[in-house]
Amino acid sequence: MKKIVYIANIRMPTEKAHGVQIMKTCEAMANKGMDVTLIVTSRKTDIKEDPFKYYNVKNNFRIKYAFCPELISLGKFGFFIMNIIFSQTSSLIVFKIKPDIIYSRDYFIIFDLFLLKCKKVWEVHDGIYNPIIGFMRVSGIVAISNGLKDFYSKKGFKNIVVAHDAVDLSEFESSSVANLSLPGDRKIIMYIGHLYGWKGLDTFIKASSIVSEAQFVVIGGTAKEVDYLKNKNKNVIFLGYRPYNELSQNQKVADILVVPNSAKSDISRLYTSPLKVFSYMTSGVPIVASDLPSIREVLNDNNAFFAIPDNAESFADKIRYVLSHPDEARKRSITAKRDIVRYTWDSRVRTILDFFDII
Repeated sequence: MKKIVYIANIRMPTEKAHGVQIMKTCEAMANKGMDVTLIVTSRKTDIKEDPFKYYNVKNNFRIKYAFCPELISLGKFGFFIMNIIFSQTSSLIVFKIKPDIIYSRDYFIIFDLFLLKCKKVWEVHDGIYNPIIGFMRVSGIVAISNGLKDFYSKKGFKNIVVAHDAVDLSEFESSSVANLSLPGDRKIIMYIGHLYGWKGLDTFIKASSIVSEAQFVVIGGTAKEVDYLKNKNKNVIFLGYRPYNELSQNQKVADILVVPNSAKSDISRLYTSPLKVFSYMTSGVPIVASDLPSIREVLNDNNAFFAIPDNAESFADKIRYVLSHPDEARKRSITAKRDIVRYTWDSRVRTILDFFDII
């Protein structure tokens, strides 16, 4: 039985999507017979529920909390200090465990553990490169997209495998639909996720003023973000953050689910593997997405509809097309539900564990 330590400089639980991805990956690794320990920060979270229950995962791995102060208010300097402190405190736990493999999304942590004699695997989510990465000694890289594999291959890294993000199909089997108290006489066009600029929410909002016959709805964002957007955009309903376990029922409320990622950022255009895409595909609801290389690694013209990125008129036209062609929309949404079976956490982790054996 291999000992795997997954180190993540995050709060746990967290309202951010990476919490889902990390917990599901650890669960799937443990399901495959691995001895898994997840090390996260001691930083406080507003979510008081037990992480295993919150993310609906088996309690088949351990979670350890390494001390880390809350210095986000100090900006980049504070985050740098937090990285250093967490790297040191998590290292103390790692040295006690003596793992066979260290797995992390944080390159600074892998760099700091260079003296430890075990395999070190870096999971990459963004195309970044700096002197620390250049000196990092890593056994292999797990890339969430082909775009990231290409990026790091060009930087000289040799051992790279692509493992797209995934979904737990058992969480999306229910046919129940949430009651979100939305207008019953209008079609619902929905975006679910965070409100970062590269996610393309501005395009979604602009499209709402063009397709005035439909109701646009946003689920996600902090209370501060939602209050600001509500005051500026009266034609969009902002429901704010909703717990992860409501996702399946919430997305079934929609008549169309939208992935409006921007082409102005490389992480969006080339590197991302959005969790929302995989959950959307389970819903049976047609998807309208930005036509980007990163998105087309999973979606295609048989299981989704595409619009020009950053172009509200194109999104509006495509949304109206989908609403006026229900048979075609239904056919593509059925295909999406069929295609999603390839993207489970189990299959993703199988790819990663096979990679461990050859590096």
